[in-house]
This record gives sequence, structure tokens and C-alpha cells, in this order.
Amino acid sequence: MKPKTGVLLIQLGTPDSPSTLDVARYLGEFLNDPRVVDLPWLARRLLVNGIIVPFRSPKSAKIYKQLWEQGNGQSPLLTHTERARSLLQARFPDEEIVVEMAMRYQNPSMESVLERMRLANYTRIILIPLFPHYASASTGSAIAKAMDIINRWWVIPEISTVSQFYDEPSYLDAVCDRASQFRLDDYDHILFSYHGLPERQVDKVYPDDLCANQPCETEINDANQYCYKATCYATTRLLAERLGLDASRYTTSFQSRLNGKWIQPFSDKLVEEWAKKGAKKLLV
Repeated sequence: MKPKTGVLLIQLGTPDSPSTLDVARYLGEFLNDPRVVDLPWLARRLLVNGIIVPFRSPKSAKIYKQLWEQGNGQSPLLTHTERARSLLQARFPDEEIVVEMAMRYQNPSMESVLERMRLANYTRIILIPLFPHYASASTGSAIAKAMDIINRWWVIPEISTVSQFYDEPSYLDAVCDRASQFRLDDYDHILFSYHGLPERQVDKVYPDDLCANQPCETEINDANQYCYKATCYATTRLLAERLGLDASRYTTSFQSRLNGKWIQPFSDKLVEEWAKKGAKKLLV
């Protein structure tokens, strides 16, 4: 018998359409995840269902409509992820490897795709959340959801997970390839901007300490190897080395936040600061 391997690529999620109803359904599932909004159950439900979803859905629906227009009537995240799945599958034409794709929130759902994989009776399943840097709100949630579903199977095959790939050479090569499309010397400064996280979520990586007390900006060690902030800085250092950038030419920053208690420095504030210094061109 030849072993069969199933690979599941897990993306964050997307509404089924840019309608306000579908956007509200997506935001409701996403933000009610306790790993995303890590508040007590009642506080999270009141905040998400009573305030965020009703008020944000109509505004977000307008933005999603613009994305759908750019995606020729489809979700760009869905079509790009499906293309990545197809390209990866094409690399194994003669092997017993099948690559699947699912969304952590909405469709194609993890429940439906993993059920198809259960029926395929794979010898081994590899779970790959498509997030280079581990965070409980992204990678952690995706793996926990998959394990919750698989835990209900009678037959559980060998399971492998990829928790992060922030320093994977092929990932770094892809980012450098994108950067090569720009003349870096033409820019006054370069920002490596990553999605933000509340400080309390990175603090939870350390059982008896805080992220602020760790050397996350300068090194990876046993304590901070799963700290989102530390791995983002590590990726920046690796990319800067490959691109031949002096430390004075770039800054690591974080975008998207709800208040001031998120990982800093904030990308938008740095843009303002560089503008005040007289910078004319920034590459983000």
C-alpha cells in the first residue's frame, strides 16, 4: 500500500459576498472567536454582537464591494488562495499527495473540507495555516479549530502542523522578489509593516513575564520564539540582509489597531513622522 498524504492550507476567511448580511455573518464568526477577541464570554458577545458587527458591517461592506470589483466579481483572497493551492498541487504530479484549501471563517469551511479529507482516508494530514508569524488569533485559532474537528473522528491519522514560517527561505525569497520590482534607493525610508495585535496577546506568550521585557526587537530565543512581535522583527532583519539594507534605511512597524495598547510602533504614525522630517517617498 502506498501512503497517501493530504495537505490542508488554511486561510483566514472572507465573506461569501460583499453584501452587508454576508459581511456581518463573517465578522460575527471571526470576532466571536475567543482567540481573536480574548475577553470574557459575556463581554465579548456584547462588544461584538451589540456594537462592532452592527456598526462596522455596512462600512466594511462598501470596502468589500471595491475588493470584489478588483477581483472580477469574486473575493481576491479566495481566488488567490485557490491559485496557491493549485500551484502547490501541480508540484506533486506523480505522488499520492492531495492539496486542499479551507477558510477558518466562512467558506469553504474547515468542517466541509476536513470531512472530505476524512472520507479520503489519508495516511497522513499536514495542516498549514497561511500565516508566516505565529499568533494565537490566527495560526493558533486555525490549528485549534482543525484539532477540534479531527478530535471527533473515530480514526485519526498521523497529523502534522506548520506553526510558522517567518524564516523559511522560500517565503523570504517571495518577499524579496516583490521588493525587486522597486528601486529601493529611490525611497527616503522603507517600512516593513505587519498586522497589529493587542499587547496583552503577545504578553500571554510569556507565562511569568511581559513582551516588553524581552529582546524581541533584536533576537529570537527560547522564550520568544512564538512571540508574534519577535518573529516579525526577525523577518525584517532577514529581509534587510538579503536586500542589502543598512539598519538606518528601514523600520519595522505595525498597522491596524483599536487603541494605543497594541504593538508599536504604529505604521501610520511613522508615516506622519517621516513626512514631518521632509521625506517625499516611503516604501511600505
